Amino acid sequence: MTLLYPALHFFARHGRYVLVAGLVAGIAFPALAALLRPMIPEMVAVMLFVAALRIGPAQAFGKLTEIRASLAMVVLYQIALPCGLGLVFLALGLSGPLVTAAVLVTAASPISGSPNLTLLTGNDPAPALRLLIVGTALLPLTVLPAFALWPAFGTAGTVIFASLKLVGLIGLSAALAFAIRHFALPRPSAATMTAIDGFSALVMAVAVIGLMSAIGPAFANHPGSLITSLVAAFAVNFGLQLLVFGAMRARGPSASLTAYSIIAGNRNAMLFLTALPASVTEPLLLFIACYQVPMYLTPILLGRLYAPVRH
Repeated sequence: MTLLYPALHFFARHGRYVLVAGLVAGIAFPALAALLRPMIPEMVAVMLFVAALRIGPAQAFGKLTEIRASLAMVVLYQIALPCGLGLVFLALGLSGPLVTAAVLVTAASPISGSPNLTLLTGNDPAPALRLLIVGTALLPLTVLPAFALWPAFGTAGTVIFASLKLVGLIGLSAALAFAIRHFALPRPSAATMTAIDGFSALVMAVAVIGLMSAIGPAFANHPGSLITSLVAAFAVNFGLQLLVFGAMRARGPSASLTAYSIIAGNRNAMLFLTALPASVTEPLLLFIACYQVPMYLTPILLGRLYAPVRH
Protein backbone atom coordinates (compact mmCIF):
# COMPACT_ATOMS: atom_id res chain seq x y z
CA MET A 1 0.00 0.00 0.00
CA THR A 2 2.81 2.39 0.85
CA LEU A 3 4.08 1.99 -2.73
CA LEU A 4 1.03 3.97 -3.83
CA TYR A 5 1.69 6.82 -1.40
CA PRO A 6 3.60 9.07 -3.86
CA ALA A 7 0.74 8.96 -6.40
CA LEU A 8 -1.94 9.38 -3.73
CA HIS A 9 -0.02 12.27 -2.16
CA PHE A 10 0.08 13.92 -5.59
CA PHE A 11 -3.70 13.59 -5.90
CA ALA A 12 -4.10 15.02 -2.40
CA ARG A 13 -1.95 18.07 -3.18
CA HIS A 14 -3.87 18.76 -6.38
CA GLY A 15 -7.27 17.47 -5.28
CA ARG A 16 -9.27 20.44 -6.58
CA TYR A 17 -7.85 20.07 -10.06
CA VAL A 18 -8.32 16.30 -10.01
CA LEU A 19 -12.06 16.98 -9.66
CA VAL A 20 -11.99 19.41 -12.59
CA ALA A 21 -10.20 16.76 -14.66
CA GLY A 22 -13.07 14.39 -13.90
CA LEU A 23 -15.62 16.98 -15.06
CA VAL A 24 -13.74 17.61 -18.29
CA ALA A 25 -13.29 13.89 -18.97
CA GLY A 26 -16.99 13.21 -18.41
CA ILE A 27 -17.98 15.91 -20.92
CA ALA A 28 -15.25 15.16 -23.48
CA PHE A 29 -15.72 11.38 -23.47
CA PRO A 30 -19.47 10.61 -23.38
CA ALA A 31 -18.89 6.91 -24.05
CA LEU A 32 -16.72 6.67 -20.93
CA ALA A 33 -19.34 8.59 -18.96
CA ALA A 34 -22.05 6.18 -20.10
CA LEU A 35 -19.84 3.23 -19.14
CA LEU A 36 -19.26 4.54 -15.60
CA ARG A 37 -22.82 5.75 -14.99
CA PRO A 38 -24.16 2.36 -13.74
CA MET A 39 -21.31 2.15 -11.23
CA ILE A 40 -22.18 5.39 -9.42
CA PRO A 41 -23.88 3.64 -6.45
CA GLU A 42 -20.73 1.62 -5.79
CA MET A 43 -18.57 4.74 -6.07
CA VAL A 44 -20.86 6.55 -3.65
CA ALA A 45 -20.32 3.71 -1.17
CA VAL A 46 -16.53 4.00 -1.60
CA MET A 47 -16.66 7.78 -1.03
CA LEU A 48 -18.65 7.26 2.15
CA PHE A 49 -16.19 4.62 3.32
CA VAL A 50 -13.16 6.84 2.67
CA ALA A 51 -14.71 9.85 4.40
CA ALA A 52 -15.61 7.78 7.47
CA LEU A 53 -12.17 6.12 7.50
CA ARG A 54 -10.42 9.47 7.57
CA ILE A 55 -12.59 11.00 10.27
CA GLY A 56 -13.00 8.04 12.63
CA PRO A 57 -15.90 7.30 14.96
CA ALA A 58 -15.01 9.76 17.73
CA GLN A 59 -15.05 12.80 15.46
CA ALA A 60 -17.98 11.54 13.40
CA PHE A 61 -20.44 11.28 16.27
CA GLY A 62 -19.05 14.12 18.37
CA LYS A 63 -20.74 15.42 21.47
CA LEU A 64 -24.44 15.46 22.26
CA THR A 65 -24.61 19.20 21.58
CA GLU A 66 -23.13 18.63 18.11
CA ILE A 67 -25.75 15.97 17.30
CA ARG A 68 -28.46 18.41 18.37
CA ALA A 69 -27.00 21.04 16.06
CA SER A 70 -27.07 18.53 13.19
CA LEU A 71 -30.73 17.75 13.88
CA ALA A 72 -31.59 21.45 13.83
CA MET A 73 -29.79 21.93 10.50
CA VAL A 74 -31.63 18.96 8.98
CA VAL A 75 -34.97 20.49 9.92
CA LEU A 76 -33.89 23.81 8.42
CA TYR A 77 -32.35 22.41 5.24
CA GLN A 78 -34.66 19.49 4.39
CA ILE A 79 -38.03 20.71 5.65
CA ALA A 80 -38.17 24.48 6.14
CA LEU A 81 -36.19 25.43 3.03
CA PRO A 82 -38.00 23.28 0.40
CA CYS A 83 -41.41 24.01 1.91
CA GLY A 84 -40.63 27.72 2.03
CA LEU A 85 -39.49 27.72 -1.59
CA GLY A 86 -42.52 25.68 -2.62
CA LEU A 87 -44.93 28.11 -0.94
CA VAL A 88 -43.26 31.08 -2.61
CA PHE A 89 -43.40 29.41 -6.03
CA LEU A 90 -47.04 28.44 -5.56
CA ALA A 91 -47.94 31.97 -4.44
CA LEU A 92 -46.25 33.41 -7.52
CA GLY A 93 -47.84 30.84 -9.81
CA LEU A 94 -44.46 29.52 -10.95
CA SER A 95 -44.01 26.00 -12.31
CA GLY A 96 -41.91 24.06 -14.80
CA PRO A 97 -38.87 21.78 -14.67
CA LEU A 98 -36.42 24.31 -13.18
CA VAL A 99 -38.83 25.31 -10.42
CA THR A 100 -39.56 21.68 -9.61
CA ALA A 101 -35.82 20.95 -9.64
CA ALA A 102 -35.15 23.73 -7.12
CA VAL A 103 -37.69 22.26 -4.70
CA LEU A 104 -36.35 18.74 -5.32
CA VAL A 105 -32.73 19.73 -4.65
CA THR A 106 -33.50 21.52 -1.40
CA ALA A 107 -35.56 18.57 -0.16
CA ALA A 108 -32.62 16.19 -0.63
CA SER A 109 -30.09 15.09 1.97
CA PRO A 110 -26.40 16.12 1.70
CA ILE A 111 -24.33 14.56 -1.06
CA SER A 112 -22.18 11.65 0.04
CA GLY A 113 -19.08 13.60 -0.99
CA SER A 114 -19.80 16.61 1.24
CA PRO A 115 -17.14 15.63 3.83
CA ASN A 116 -14.68 15.21 0.95
CA LEU A 117 -15.51 18.66 -0.47
CA THR A 118 -15.13 20.21 2.98
CA LEU A 119 -11.78 18.51 3.34
CA LEU A 120 -10.60 19.89 -0.02
CA THR A 121 -11.19 23.44 1.28
CA GLY A 122 -8.87 22.70 4.21
CA ASN A 123 -11.62 22.58 6.84
CA ASP A 124 -12.84 19.96 9.33
CA PRO A 125 -15.02 17.37 7.52
CA ALA A 126 -16.52 15.92 10.74
CA PRO A 127 -19.54 18.30 10.91
CA ALA A 128 -20.31 17.45 7.28
CA LEU A 129 -20.22 13.71 7.98
CA ARG A 130 -22.50 14.11 11.02
CA LEU A 131 -25.00 16.12 8.98
CA LEU A 132 -24.76 13.59 6.14
CA ILE A 133 -25.54 10.69 8.49
CA VAL A 134 -28.39 12.45 10.31
CA GLY A 135 -29.86 14.02 7.17
CA THR A 136 -29.93 10.75 5.24
CA ALA A 137 -31.29 8.77 8.19
CA LEU A 138 -34.18 11.21 8.55
CA LEU A 139 -34.84 11.65 4.82
CA PRO A 140 -37.78 9.20 4.74
CA LEU A 141 -39.54 11.59 7.15
CA THR A 142 -38.26 14.96 5.97
CA VAL A 143 -39.36 14.43 2.35
CA LEU A 144 -43.01 14.04 3.33
CA PRO A 145 -43.90 17.76 3.79
CA ALA A 146 -42.25 18.86 0.54
CA PHE A 147 -43.76 16.01 -1.45
CA ALA A 148 -47.19 16.68 0.00
CA LEU A 149 -46.85 20.37 -0.86
CA TRP A 150 -45.53 19.99 -4.41
CA PRO A 151 -47.97 17.85 -6.43
CA ALA A 152 -45.56 17.26 -9.33
CA PHE A 153 -43.60 14.78 -7.20
CA GLY A 154 -46.45 12.29 -6.87
CA THR A 155 -46.47 9.88 -3.91
CA ALA A 156 -43.61 9.69 -1.43
CA GLY A 157 -43.71 5.91 -0.91
CA THR A 158 -41.10 4.97 -3.50
CA VAL A 159 -38.84 7.82 -2.40
CA ILE A 160 -39.01 6.61 1.21
CA PHE A 161 -37.99 3.13 0.09
CA ALA A 162 -35.03 4.51 -1.89
CA SER A 163 -33.90 6.67 1.02
CA LEU A 164 -34.02 3.66 3.35
CA LYS A 165 -31.66 1.85 1.00
CA LEU A 166 -29.32 4.82 1.13
CA VAL A 167 -29.45 4.78 4.93
CA GLY A 168 -28.34 1.15 4.83
CA LEU A 169 -25.54 1.99 2.41
CA ILE A 170 -24.22 4.75 4.65
CA GLY A 171 -24.53 2.57 7.75
CA LEU A 172 -22.58 -0.32 6.24
CA SER A 173 -19.88 1.91 4.74
CA ALA A 174 -19.38 3.84 7.97
CA ALA A 175 -19.43 0.71 10.15
CA LEU A 176 -16.73 -0.99 8.06
CA ALA A 177 -14.58 2.15 8.02
CA PHE A 178 -14.94 2.72 11.75
CA ALA A 179 -14.02 -0.93 12.46
CA ILE A 180 -10.87 -0.64 10.34
CA ARG A 181 -10.00 2.67 11.96
CA HIS A 182 -10.46 1.23 15.45
CA PHE A 183 -8.63 -2.08 15.00
CA ALA A 184 -6.11 -1.45 12.20
CA LEU A 185 -5.55 2.33 12.15
CA PRO A 186 -6.09 3.63 15.68
CA ARG A 187 -3.38 6.29 15.24
CA PRO A 188 -2.73 6.75 11.49
CA SER A 189 0.38 8.64 10.47
CA ALA A 190 0.29 11.96 8.62
CA ALA A 191 1.45 10.18 5.46
CA THR A 192 -1.44 7.71 5.71
CA MET A 193 -3.98 10.50 6.21
CA THR A 194 -2.64 12.33 3.16
CA ALA A 195 -2.86 9.13 1.12
CA ILE A 196 -6.51 8.74 2.19
CA ASP A 197 -7.18 12.33 1.09
CA GLY A 198 -5.64 11.60 -2.32
CA PHE A 199 -7.68 8.44 -2.78
CA SER A 200 -10.82 10.39 -1.83
CA ALA A 201 -10.14 12.99 -4.53
CA LEU A 202 -9.49 10.26 -7.11
CA VAL A 203 -12.74 8.41 -6.36
CA MET A 204 -14.75 11.63 -6.57
CA ALA A 205 -13.18 12.44 -9.95
CA VAL A 206 -14.09 9.02 -11.34
CA ALA A 207 -17.64 9.32 -9.99
CA VAL A 208 -18.24 12.68 -11.66
CA ILE A 209 -17.30 11.24 -15.04
CA GLY A 210 -20.34 8.99 -14.82
CA LEU A 211 -22.54 11.84 -13.60
CA MET A 212 -21.71 13.84 -16.75
CA SER A 213 -23.40 11.31 -19.04
CA ALA A 214 -26.27 13.71 -19.89
CA ILE A 215 -24.09 16.75 -20.63
CA GLY A 216 -22.46 15.60 -23.88
CA PRO A 217 -25.69 14.85 -25.79
CA ALA A 218 -27.25 18.13 -24.61
CA PHE A 219 -24.20 20.10 -25.73
CA ALA A 220 -24.51 18.62 -29.21
CA ASN A 221 -28.29 18.72 -29.62
CA HIS A 222 -29.76 21.33 -27.22
CA PRO A 223 -27.12 23.92 -26.31
CA GLY A 224 -29.70 26.52 -25.25
CA SER A 225 -31.29 24.21 -22.72
CA LEU A 226 -27.84 23.23 -21.48
CA ILE A 227 -26.85 26.86 -20.85
CA THR A 228 -30.13 27.64 -19.08
CA SER A 229 -29.85 24.56 -16.86
CA LEU A 230 -26.20 25.30 -16.07
CA VAL A 231 -26.92 28.91 -15.07
CA ALA A 232 -29.84 27.78 -12.90
CA ALA A 233 -27.67 25.09 -11.26
CA PHE A 234 -24.97 27.60 -10.34
CA ALA A 235 -27.58 30.08 -9.05
CA VAL A 236 -29.24 27.53 -6.76
CA ASN A 237 -26.05 25.84 -5.54
CA PHE A 238 -23.80 28.84 -4.96
CA GLY A 239 -26.73 31.03 -3.92
CA LEU A 240 -27.57 28.70 -1.03
CA GLN A 241 -23.92 28.32 -0.04
CA LEU A 242 -23.32 32.07 0.06
CA LEU A 243 -26.59 32.73 1.89
CA VAL A 244 -25.75 30.29 4.69
CA PHE A 245 -22.11 31.39 4.85
CA GLY A 246 -23.10 35.04 5.25
CA ALA A 247 -25.81 34.31 7.82
CA MET A 248 -23.62 32.03 9.95
CA ARG A 249 -20.54 34.26 9.81
CA ALA A 250 -22.64 37.20 10.99
CA ARG A 251 -23.42 35.22 14.15
CA GLY A 252 -19.75 34.72 15.00
CA PRO A 253 -17.03 32.05 14.59
CA SER A 254 -18.16 28.46 14.14
CA ALA A 255 -16.22 25.26 13.49
CA SER A 256 -19.14 24.07 11.34
CA LEU A 257 -19.36 27.17 9.14
CA THR A 258 -17.74 25.75 6.01
CA ALA A 259 -19.32 22.30 6.28
CA TYR A 260 -22.83 23.71 6.75
CA SER A 261 -22.33 26.24 3.94
CA ILE A 262 -21.14 23.60 1.48
CA ILE A 263 -23.99 21.25 2.36
CA ALA A 264 -26.59 24.01 1.94
CA GLY A 265 -26.05 23.93 -1.82
CA ASN A 266 -24.71 20.42 -2.41
CA ARG A 267 -27.56 17.91 -2.10
CA ASN A 268 -28.08 14.34 -3.23
CA ALA A 269 -30.81 14.94 -5.82
CA MET A 270 -29.53 11.88 -7.72
CA LEU A 271 -31.25 9.74 -5.09
CA PHE A 272 -34.65 10.73 -6.41
CA LEU A 273 -33.95 9.66 -9.99
CA THR A 274 -34.59 6.02 -9.12
CA ALA A 275 -37.60 6.77 -6.94
CA LEU A 276 -39.79 9.32 -8.72
CA PRO A 277 -41.92 8.53 -11.79
CA ALA A 278 -40.19 8.88 -15.16
CA SER A 279 -42.67 11.61 -16.10
CA VAL A 280 -41.25 13.72 -13.25
CA THR A 281 -37.55 12.91 -13.60
CA GLU A 282 -37.18 13.06 -17.39
CA PRO A 283 -37.41 16.89 -17.62
CA LEU A 284 -35.03 17.19 -14.63
CA LEU A 285 -32.19 14.98 -15.88
CA LEU A 286 -30.27 17.76 -17.60
CA PHE A 287 -30.52 20.09 -14.60
CA ILE A 288 -29.37 17.38 -12.20
CA ALA A 289 -26.40 16.62 -14.47
CA CYS A 290 -25.55 20.33 -14.63
CA TYR A 291 -25.87 20.54 -10.86
CA GLN A 292 -22.78 18.37 -10.53
CA VAL A 293 -20.66 21.13 -12.10
CA PRO A 294 -20.97 23.72 -9.28
CA MET A 295 -20.69 20.86 -6.79
CA TYR A 296 -17.29 19.79 -8.03
CA LEU A 297 -16.10 23.34 -8.66
CA THR A 298 -16.94 24.43 -5.11
CA PRO A 299 -13.40 23.89 -3.74
CA ILE A 300 -11.93 25.99 -6.57
CA LEU A 301 -14.44 28.78 -7.08
CA LEU A 302 -15.31 29.22 -3.40
CA GLY A 303 -12.00 27.98 -2.00
CA ARG A 304 -10.75 31.46 -1.18
CA LEU A 305 -13.97 32.27 0.65
CA TYR A 306 -13.73 29.14 2.79
CA ALA A 307 -9.94 29.03 3.20
CA PRO A 308 -9.69 31.46 6.16
CA VAL A 309 -12.23 29.45 8.15
CA ARG A 310 -9.85 27.35 10.27
CA HIS A 311 -10.38 26.25 13.88
